Amino acid sequence: MEENTPNQTTGGQTPPEPKKEQPAVAKKVNVMAILAYVIFFIPLLTDSKNDPFVKYHVRQGALVFFIFIVSWILGFIPGPGWGLSQVISFCGLILMIIGIVNVSQGKEVPLPLIGKYADKIDI
Repeated sequence: MEENTPNQTTGGQTPPEPKKEQPAVAKKVNVMAILAYVIFFIPLLTDSKNDPFVKYHVRQGALVFFIFIVSWILGFIPGPGWGLSQVISFCGLILMIIGIVNVSQGKEVPLPLIGKYADKIDI
């Protein structure tokens, strides 16, 4: 009787390695960095404010928040202001999504158009 080797039982493929869980601290940092794009000041109220990764995304999140404020103000201008407000809001939403994707991938990549200004914000 032949012994089954691992390659025979799995059809010539090695079984996949189990996924490694992120430490709880890393998960908390990712959550705080994601929150930086939704409500930028929340991470500043926690211990995560000292983490450089979170600070980087808080700076960018503050700029995205500023974009939404400008859009909101332009929405009060009748006619072209309303249309411009919609375009700026859409751009802010796209930047927010890009930022959240960058956080989920563990990257510190500047956001298009506004990322270069984030380093000038002192938090």
